[in-house]
Order: sequence, then structure tokens, then C-alpha cells
Amino acid sequence: MDLKLDNVKVKVNNKLREQKRLYLFLIVVMGLGIIAGLIYALIISKSDHNLVASSLDSFFTNIKESNINYKSGLINSLIGNIFFISFIFLLGISIIGIPFIIISLFFKAFIFSFSFVSIIYTYHLNGILKAIMYVFPHQIITLLMSLFLGFYALYFGIKLFNYLFRRKDINLRNSMKRYLQVFIIVLIINVFCSFIETFLAPSLIKLVV
Repeated sequence: MDLKLDNVKVKVNNKLREQKRLYLFLIVVMGLGIIAGLIYALIISKSDHNLVASSLDSFFTNIKESNINYKSGLINSLIGNIFFISFIFLLGISIIGIPFIIISLFFKAFIFSFSFVSIIYTYHLNGILKAIMYVFPHQIITLLMSLFLGFYALYFGIKLFNYLFRRKDINLRNSMKRYLQVFIIVLIINVFCSFIETFLAPSLIKLVV
């Protein structure tokens, strides 16, 4: 009995260590994406920066003047969020999807960082509050949800690889069920974030423009 209990403890500890390493790896990947986005925002050419600044001016002016198409904004946000989450999910159930999950998370963090830094770089001290309101809370939540789903996608992809090619004894049905549950939870949260982005975020940004 004690031997069986020890075996269970060893398996649980090994699994936790494996998951911890995977989470740490993805955090490092997204951290590198954030750093890359920061650097890129600072080194782009003057003409490219002028294009970014023009786009930001137009965005903030439309919010300030309440010139917002809520229906179009909501549809675009929903399409973007649902597509990205579904894309990550589908990559997780394909063997070749593992490297693309990593790349997708890197660019998700890259875009987040590039947008945030570009606002500060364009508007200087006044841009700090604008940048915070621009990403809070919806973009921060979607970034964390991408990390969460990306972990499960990568973890499931590795399990699938081990099951098909290494013939390891894995309960794939239970793993798929858990993976699907995580996908649904993340999808619901991202849909909620789209509503925040469309209807709440403009009001928050208007306080600082």
C-alpha cells in the first residue's frame, strides 16, 4: 500500500515538474515577445513611426469625439479573439502545430508590447495613462488567457505525440475532454473581453484623452 502511494506521489511530482517547466518556457517565450515588441517600437524608421502616430491620433480622436461604430468594433473584436483562440486550440490537436503555438504566443506578446510602447513613445508622459487604459483590462486578460490556453495546447500536443509515436499509455479521451473544457472557458472569457473592449474601454480611454 505504501509502495503504491509512493508511486502515485512520484508520478504527481513528475507531472507537476513537467507542467511547471512548460509554463516557465511559455512565459519566457512571451517575455521575449514583449521585449522584441518594445525594441521594435523604438527602432522603427521615422516614416513608419509617423504612420503609427497617425493611426493612434485617429483612434484617440474618434474616441474623444464619440465617433465610434460599436457594432463594427464588436464584430471585429469578436472575430479576432475567436479566430486566435480557435487557431491555438486546433494547433494543439495536430502534431505539427506545436512550434506554431510557440510562434503564435510570441507574436501575441509582441503586438501587445508594440502597441503599449508605441503609445508611450508617441505621447510621452501623457501616453502612460493612455497606454494603460488602452490595454486595461481586456488586453491583459486576453494575453493571460492566451498563455493559459497555449499551455494546454502545447501540453496536449506533446501528449498526443507521445501517444502516437512513443506508444505511451495515456488516457487521451480524458485529456481531450479537459482540453476542450479549457478552450470553452477561455473562449467565453475572450468573448466577454470583446464586449469590454467595445463598450467599456472607450469610456476609460476618454478619461485621459
